[in-house]
Amino acid sequence: MTPKPARGARFPVQLEQTVPRSPASGPQTLRPQAPLHQAARDAAQRHQPSGLGMDSAAVRHALVQRLRREFHCHDAVCRAMLSVPRHQFVDSALATQAYEDTSLPIGLGQTISKPSVVARMLSLLHEGGQARRSGSLGRVLEIGTGCGYQTALLGQMATRVLSVERLKPLHDKARANLGAQRAGHIRLVYGDGRIGHPPNAPYDSIIAAAGGDDLPPAWLEQLADGGRLVAPMQGPSRGGQVLLVVDRQGEELRRAVHEAVHFVPLKSGIE
Repeated sequence: MTPKPARGARFPVQLEQTVPRSPASGPQTLRPQAPLHQAARDAAQRHQPSGLGMDSAAVRHALVQRLRREFHCHDAVCRAMLSVPRHQFVDSALATQAYEDTSLPIGLGQTISKPSVVARMLSLLHEGGQARRSGSLGRVLEIGTGCGYQTALLGQMATRVLSVERLKPLHDKARANLGAQRAGHIRLVYGDGRIGHPPNAPYDSIIAAAGGDDLPPAWLEQLADGGRLVAPMQGPSRGGQVLLVVDRQGEELRRAVHEAVHFVPLKSGIE
């Protein structure tokens, strides 16, 4: 078990197919995370878990064990989730729900995603060709920094992380959450995520925390040969969002549609 970090500790920062998942096939089906208003309501109705503190390493370990058992969380993702205390990235009033498998509001109409959704997307990144060969996510572009939790996880699994956030208050919150060491191998950028970040392209891994009707061409242009992109996107039937995985092999882009999810809308511009 990973020792509990000191309170306030921070972390170093820088053709088409459908793939069904069902309980009968092994891991539990991933349930879409709740819309913002529902996440806020559910969080308000929950109570502090009894017996263990919100920052207990045992509580975090229990969550990770569940993710490993029910969702086949990749070993590297599980290790990162054990190392990064999620409660330090949510508002103190909601910290007692930090290790429940639920999305939580972080302000400005945004949420921190459910741990199972984060684990699933990061595990999908690790199944890409480059990551399998090297054992690392390599150079990562993250669209939507939010509160910085997923950024911190990526920092445990990548050689370099470039994270873009379009909302200035959230960009500033992530800078504070990630601490002074963010200038290491994790770089936070205030900008329009739809255009990615060309100066540091190409990226071995691209992951988005917002979903739209289309996949921005800039993301595909900035995806390295052998790289993988994971993003929520409007499904083929327009019935809701699904996880879309794109692998680049030279000039060829292979797409695979995975299970249903629910993310905040992908928007252009900065605020």
